[in-house]
Amino acid sequence: MRSRKEKSSDGKKVLTVLTAFFNAVANSGSAAVEKILASADSSLSEWVEDKVANSDRPDLTFVGVVVPDGRGAGSRADFALIEKLADKHGAAVGTPRAAVDPGHAPNVWQVGQTGKVTAPQLYVAAGIPGAIQYLAGMKDPKVIVAINNDEEAPVFQVTDCGLVDDLFALVPELTQKS
Repeated sequence: MRSRKEKSSDGKKVLTVLTAFFNAVANSGSAAVEKILASADSSLSEWVEDKVANSDRPDLTFVGVVVPDGRGAGSRADFALIEKLADKHGAAVGTPRAAVDPGHAPNVWQVGQTGKVTAPQLYVAAGIPGAIQYLAGMKDPKVIVAINNDEEAPVFQVTDCGLVDDLFALVPELTQKS
């Protein structure tokens, strides 16, 4: 796991934490909690609504196995291959924006810079080329396996195991044998 220290002399600090990036730690005590009063200027913003997308699939951010597909499947119907493999392992299905925009996959499956961040034990990337925007959503999976028919695909630079093959041939075989 990467470690980074920052120092700030600013009076006010705002921090964000990517939940899938950190491992849980044992409770080692308590921290001081300070209540502050802030006056809200309601003319600056307005709450419109909360929309939460529901899915019957495991959540990408909290699952142990993710089976994503990129443009490799090519259509919504072809995603059935990926879903069968994911179902066999209780895995979440992930995809880059390139498959969400044309409607091949729902937005809740999106991984990457404009999607969710995921850090599973096993990441089986089928047909994922490995664009930098997509790789931003893969935060330190323990093991990355890539299946791509392009042996020069950037995803092979970050994988633990790379299989140069057609996902339409290999994924059904993996599903059957697993």
